[in-house]
Amino acid sequence: MEHRYLGASGLRVSELCLGTMTFGKEADEATSHRLLDRFVEAGGDFIDTADVYGGGASEEILGRWLSFRRRDDLVIATKFFWSTGAAANDHGAGRKHIIAAVEASLRRLRTDYIDLYQVHCFDETTPLEETLSTLDGLVRAGKVRHLGASNYASWQLQKTIDVARHRGWEPFVALQPLYNLIDREVEFEQVPVSRNEGVGIIPWSPMRGGWLTGKYRRGMTSAPADTRWEGNKQPWLGDWQKSVDERTWSVTDALIAVAEEVGHSPAQVALRWLMQRPGVTAPIIGARKLDQLDDNLGAAGWSLDDKSMERLTAAGEMPLPYPHGYLAGSPRRRA
Repeated sequence: MEHRYLGASGLRVSELCLGTMTFGKEADEATSHRLLDRFVEAGGDFIDTADVYGGGASEEILGRWLSFRRRDDLVIATKFFWSTGAAANDHGAGRKHIIAAVEASLRRLRTDYIDLYQVHCFDETTPLEETLSTLDGLVRAGKVRHLGASNYASWQLQKTIDVARHRGWEPFVALQPLYNLIDREVEFEQVPVSRNEGVGIIPWSPMRGGWLTGKYRRGMTSAPADTRWEGNKQPWLGDWQKSVDERTWSVTDALIAVAEEVGHSPAQVALRWLMQRPGVTAPIIGARKLDQLDDNLGAAGWSLDDKSMERLTAAGEMPLPYPHGYLAGSPRRRA
């Protein structure tokens, strides 16, 4: 597995990141540890979690596994923001919660530092200066190495970068957005901002909740058994009927066709397309079972040619909203 720099930072990470949202929920501890072992055996070293995954169980399971590993060989990322309790300050990006959250994550992870600490969602109720000064203090104290964000709008990311730069605080070097062959809204603004500002993109749900694994075929009217579309619903995608349209099937058709042509699984092709997109550092893969992980790991070590990339990209191309469509016609644009 190749390694890439995370944004403009000096931190190198594996080109695939192992997400641990399934740990303690869809994968028990023994299975979770086997998944971690397999990922490291394949050359991976970048692992992502969050304090709310499994109510903290994900960090605890990862921490027990980590205690038997050489800590400096791994890049551990976690996130904070969502509620971890019933008290008034048990959520958000205010100073009190950030400090409590990082200390709790360090205990669960059984480590004295976090490589990448990310704000799980933008906090509109807290002054940005309070959030950023607190995070900068964590870096200076040695508890955190690098900072990032997840689920930020483009203006929120840009404002965060600008305030940190103005104040001389530690910059954000990573953005963790929803991004895959079908969900491509980030290409309008978040990707350009990230590329311009040296922020590495680490997409979540690169398989779109399992849609891009090849299990879904044109003509289906409901989700196959043993998928995450339980009751034909996904937490972040909504109802099946509202999520499926001609564009969805066009992407699915192209994915399956390209997979057959190049001799790789649809999941590997979907991941490989994302790995070769501008600004992307490492898609976050998730698995409940070893065979799912092995399939995803097969995205490393090869490349899609230009023709295949163009075919997949064209299948899911989205109409440019204003003002992007208008600006695309400007004669004053760089290639």
